[in-house]
Amino acid sequence: MPINNIRLFVMTAIATCIFSVDQSAIAQQKQQMVRLAKIQVDPAQLKQYNAALNEQMATAVKLEPGVLTYYAVADKKQPSHITILEVYADSAAYKAHIETPHFKKYKKTVEHMVKGLELVDVNFVGIAKKPGL
Repeated sequence: MPINNIRLFVMTAIATCIFSVDQSAIAQQKQQMVRLAKIQVDPAQLKQYNAALNEQMATAVKLEPGVLTYYAVADKKQPSHITILEVYADSAAYKAHIETPHFKKYKKTVEHMVKGLELVDVNFVGIAKKPGL
């Protein structure tokens, strides 16, 4: 299975753990914007990249009500290949997010660290979650 298919499979599996299955959750998901960001980082700058990414994610979740979830994972064989599952309340929340000072700081900080970026908008196709998570 090609590495991109493995990443998509893993990210879809992670996504299934995010929301409980009920009618309100399904209705809510139809409005949500869900995206995979596939990032290739300069391996020599990976530590600095990860620090900037984690700062940005923590700040966004803390300050922005429309930023619902981030899951960032690194390929075990190529740790400089990062995939992020991003969930926003809706596309307006995403548009507001990319205009925030903390996101602009992140983009400026990592602009010379990122060697490749692919953004893929996705939809949830299955959802399963343990109660209470």
